[in-house]
Amino acid sequence: MKKQLLSGLVAAAMLGTLALPVSAQNLAIVNGKAVPKARAEVLKQQVERSGRPVTPEVESQIKEEVIAREIFMQEAKKRGLEASADYKAQMDLARQTILIRELFADFQKKNPVTDAEIKAEYDKFAAANSGKEYKASHILVEKEDEAKAIIESIKKGAKFEDIAQKQSKDPGSGARGGDLDWANPASYVAEFTEALIKLEKGKMTDAPVKSQFGWHVIRLDDTRQAQLPKLEDVKAQVSQQLQQQKLAKFQEDLRAKAKIE
Repeated sequence: MKKQLLSGLVAAAMLGTLALPVSAQNLAIVNGKAVPKARAEVLKQQVERSGRPVTPEVESQIKEEVIAREIFMQEAKKRGLEASADYKAQMDLARQTILIRELFADFQKKNPVTDAEIKAEYDKFAAANSGKEYKASHILVEKEDEAKAIIESIKKGAKFEDIAQKQSKDPGSGARGGDLDWANPASYVAEFTEALIKLEKGKMTDAPVKSQFGWHVIRLDDTRQAQLPKLEDVKAQVSQQLQQQKLAKFQEDLRAKAKIE
């Protein structure tokens, strides 16, 4: 009898030991159904990827979210909603979205942007934006006569900034008294650039300048050598841009290879 009792206790202890890892894998038991901790881990990773810290409070919220989802999911299944056409259609779209996201993530993992590619892209940017920058102001109006009248008013003593705020059709610079800030002259339309680079510092165009946007009265406020950001300051931004370009090229190549009938 003693031997049988001892064997039973040992067996129970062993069963308890075996059950511990299974129990440790579960977040909770909802209506008799185990909810795996893996679900919480997935949500935790999503929070981390968004840049938010996973504090104990956030972990508690994640746990409650996972449990709530299990409760609602059980109720939905009880009502037979899994069999609905709408559910099946949405699940198919969700499956596509997740699988495509995994495809793109796999491509980016296997085709990382290198430091050499980042340096080459930065050098290209530096070459295109080096040289002289211009600080210009302008007043944009619809008609040539209106622009001519503005030039005459300024020559007679009216303030360029006041007229820009009242009459310029460019809402961005108009609100700042016509100020366009520092820019490479090549960033403007050709007619504007051609007129701007001919001006002396502090001078205004003697005649209105026509462009696709209307008629401009342009003033050159200052010039300087281009001030470019250092590579280390924009490395992350350049890397992200190159990743997007590589991914876009990958998508284009797949579409080009696809046989569509």
